[in-house]
Amino acid sequence: METIRIAIDGPSGAGKSTLARSVAAKLGYLYVDTGAIYRTIGYYAYTRGVDPGDEDAVTGSLPEISVALSYGEDGLQHMQLNGEDVTEEIRLPEISRFASAVSAHPGVRAFLLEMQRKLGRENSVVMDGRDIGTVVLPDAQVKIFLTASPEARAERRRLELERRGTPQPFARVLQDIRERDWNDTHRAAAPLRQAEDAVLLDTTDLNFEESEAALLALIRERTGGA
Repeated sequence: METIRIAIDGPSGAGKSTLARSVAAKLGYLYVDTGAIYRTIGYYAYTRGVDPGDEDAVTGSLPEISVALSYGEDGLQHMQLNGEDVTEEIRLPEISRFASAVSAHPGVRAFLLEMQRKLGRENSVVMDGRDIGTVVLPDAQVKIFLTASPEARAERRRLELERRGTPQPFARVLQDIRERDWNDTHRAAAPLRQAEDAVLLDTTDLNFEESEAALLALIRERTGGA
């Protein structure tokens, strides 16, 4: 049976993870949050005092790192770092900067590339990130570039952080979003960009239900209603 690969790319705070997870559940596909994988590497650097911008130091630590994905009964993706569940820890606000920095290193991206492609070969997946349609799954049957204005993304992220008990002022969150956008689009290795054959979906003026409906409609249109 042919596996279906759905690639969802877009900037930080666009709602990729929440939407992709929900859509995958409705379709019965495996959900893969690649941002969480990079956050796990960033978390390792953070806890070991490794400068995330020092490429030699980061890539030199990769042989010490074992990253694995597991899925609970709730279908949520859990991240394992050297056998320890770090799913909650990698979502701390300070880890965003570390994740962005380590993801810019070609050695880190190469280290994680096969893990991601293997998931796409063996399962029908909804995979989200920043280079899924361009690098990780260039042969994906469906490619979507999900975005929203920086202000809309910052407000969504602010509410998310508030719910997690780690509130941040809107101005700080917006600054972080803009810095992340610049870093992701200007890095040398697999920068964030819309694949030529990806469909643009702007959710600035859409709520979650409207965004999900639009996403599902695009997927079903391109997979023949699968």
